[in-house]
Amino acid sequence: MFAFRPFYNPSTEKIQFSKVELPMPDLKDQDILVKVAAISVNPADYKIALWKKDMPEQNIIGWDVAGVVENVGKNVKNFKVGDKVFYAGALNRQGANAEYHVVDERIVGYMPQSLSFKEAAAVPLTSLTAFEALFEQLKISEDKSTKPKKILLIGAAGGVGSMAIQLLKKLTNCIVIATASRSESIAWVKSLGADFTIDHTKNFLPQLTALGINEVDYSFFINGTEQYFDQISDNMKPFGKIVAIDDPENKFDLMKLKGKSLTFSWELMFTHSLYETEDMIKQHHILNKISQLIDTKTIKTTIANDLGTISEETLEQSHDLLKTGKTIGKIVLTF
Repeated sequence: MFAFRPFYNPSTEKIQFSKVELPMPDLKDQDILVKVAAISVNPADYKIALWKKDMPEQNIIGWDVAGVVENVGKNVKNFKVGDKVFYAGALNRQGANAEYHVVDERIVGYMPQSLSFKEAAAVPLTSLTAFEALFEQLKISEDKSTKPKKILLIGAAGGVGSMAIQLLKKLTNCIVIATASRSESIAWVKSLGADFTIDHTKNFLPQLTALGINEVDYSFFINGTEQYFDQISDNMKPFGKIVAIDDPENKFDLMKLKGKSLTFSWELMFTHSLYETEDMIKQHHILNKISQLIDTKTIKTTIANDLGTISEETLEQSHDLLKTGKTIGKIVLTF
């Protein structure tokens, strides 16, 4: 099978790709073999590629897949050959920038029937991250009869933020304040349902006060944890909850949260697969729920940039776009 191997070019200081031939991957008992139809590109791709500059040929990156089941392991219970599936994969296994991909069935969902492969590929990683951050880490109630609570999303226009806004507005009673600074980003988050926007290039508190919002119950750092952390304790209600998914380069002082008894947690949707947790199957159920929400038009895919057929050039282009930090929605490539 063919795959796209990343390598670091020191002359350009960039990750580039070469097309290589690899043997077909072996199936474990709970694995399915998927013929990849489309992928989506995430910040995790270029971050991990940079962390592992000296990669063997077999070390392929790529997370977010839509495709068709070609074969199943002997203990697979949820899928059969011919099923259309979507998933985010696992960090500790070969990635999906390849013709075929092997994945544990417990982290795979049935693809939404109403979406094309490229539309579906834009969904898994961001929806799993947003869902786990909101409902498992922040423990936001899905009971829409509860008193409305306020949540601040920092970095809301990207893939995770785009999905988080929709889940919050469709499944909860939360008032959503999204940070965005460019006109196109502001328009995007409002189109997804954000109640208010504030400019992350300016101090948060005066902007929130101008909106009549003195404090928020939850904060979700999609990015900018290190940059905006010192502001958060001023903006939070006592006993509020904070979750972050980015990768700060420097330490920050959690003692700033003690006075208000604030809770801080990390979210990494790959934790279940990295450690094969007992509840790993929950990602199968979350993806199936997301699929149903899409097919009932409750939420929608966040595809925003289709770069066409996967190649060395389009993979490099997608990484360059992501590194600007100004992408809206998701970037997809098809096979």
